[in-house]
Amino acid sequence: MLNQYETVFIVTPVLSEEQMKEAVEKYRNLIREEGEIVVDDHWGLRKLAYPIQHKSTGFYHMFEFKADSSFVDRLETEYRRDERIIRFLTVRMDKYAIEYSEKKRAAKEGKSEAAEGEKTGDEVETETEEKKEE
Repeated sequence: MLNQYETVFIVTPVLSEEQMKEAVEKYRNLIREEGEIVVDDHWGLRKLAYPIQHKSTGFYHMFEFKADSSFVDRLETEYRRDERIIRFLTVRMDKYAIEYSEKKRAAKEGKSEAAEGEKTGDEVETETEEKKEE
């Protein structure tokens, strides 16, 4: 049975952009081999709450995926072996967490579509004038 998981990991900030993308791609491919990626979200360079390995920032990346429970052990072993990963956390999502995540994504997509669909005041005035002329 496939469970849904969320994993967040922090990549060391001393890497170049290309090296960081290579690290993320490694885990993306690993997850695709064993399961299905639901969400792939890059959060970018962020300040850490406290220093880790004498570093105060890191590149955050989050995957939401469906996989067998035995895969999580393999994934976390890979995180531990990789020197580029300074922290990680993987959690199994229950039905409420999945529902919340879906609603949050839908709201985020709705906001971006609404922003694209909003008209400027000039566009509305032009449309109103065109209708009056008809």
